[in-house]
Amino acid sequence: MIAGAAYISFAPNGQSADSKTVTVGVMSGSKEEDKIWDSVTKTAKDKYGITVKTKKFTDYSQPNKALSEGDIDLNAFQNYPFLENWNKTHKTNIVSIGDTWTTPLRIYSDSAKNIKALKAGSQVTVPNDVTNQDRAIHVLAEAGVIKVKDTNTATPKDITDNPKNLKVTPVDASQTAKSLDDPKVGAAVVNTNFAKSAGLNIKSAIFVEGLNKDTEQYFNFIAANKKDKDKQIYKDVVKSFQTKETKDLVDKFYDGAQITVWDYKK
Repeated sequence: MIAGAAYISFAPNGQSADSKTVTVGVMSGSKEEDKIWDSVTKTAKDKYGITVKTKKFTDYSQPNKALSEGDIDLNAFQNYPFLENWNKTHKTNIVSIGDTWTTPLRIYSDSAKNIKALKAGSQVTVPNDVTNQDRAIHVLAEAGVIKVKDTNTATPKDITDNPKNLKVTPVDASQTAKSLDDPKVGAAVVNTNFAKSAGLNIKSAIFVEGLNKDTEQYFNFIAANKKDKDKQIYKDVVKSFQTKETKDLVDKFYDGAQITVWDYKK
């Protein structure tokens, strides 16, 4: 992401006064993500004559508010459940105009070398917030160790088959990695940011969430107000992101922790 230091004026309808300038709201992130947006900016300028500026936010409540109020033209930070909840709660009409990447959940264990080696009766910790708990339980189902009802708000009560009698235990997402220190915990489903902060090697995971119909909802994307979704200049910004250069940088910087998904075949 690039710091948006320059002053941008806006017309009454929320559009940038300079029709060839597009401001994208992003979350303050890493130097690596800055470099990815540097590459996108160069492509947009060289190929489409568009000046892309990014505006950094530090709170997840800010980018959609800024978009709906016309302070920015697009944003790129969220997945589909987050946006669905935002639109419902705030009566906004924001839509995706192009997928970017996803960060798969992973299952880690200090005692099992692979998912099949997970011992019967093991405690398995999962995040306790609604979205990540549902996602984590479906990852366990995808891994083949449980079966779960068809729901997007799954809790341990929705497990329909548990042949290894695993004790699926929700904890705060920030504590899933740390829970592996407990000898009673055989495995944990951990978000990548918490895995990294705890020093876990993502290559050591015993199972990685796949790309499938259940995980499409967790893809991140570039968003616009619905009334603007068909504007060619915004489509060209998406094209500037969805390039081999971006894919190569994501592979280089994240080594599998993040995966580009715009070319995923649904």
